[in-house]
Amino acid sequence: MSKATFEVYEDEAGQYRWRLEHDNGNIIADSGEGYASKQKAKEGVESVKTNAPDAEVEELD
Repeated sequence: MSKATFEVYEDEAGQYRWRLEHDNGNIIADSGEGYASKQKAKEGVESVKTNAPDAEVEELD
């Protein structure tokens, strides 16, 4: 079972965003941009879930 939850919310500018919050309250990831609609923000969440389930970690020096 996941210890994190995706949250979709409206920011102060009226844009929709998503964030991935761990059970301990820490934000693990966020959309980094606002979306014009809640549906587009939800599509952003689904894109992350679909396109990066086993993403590699690359160390940059």
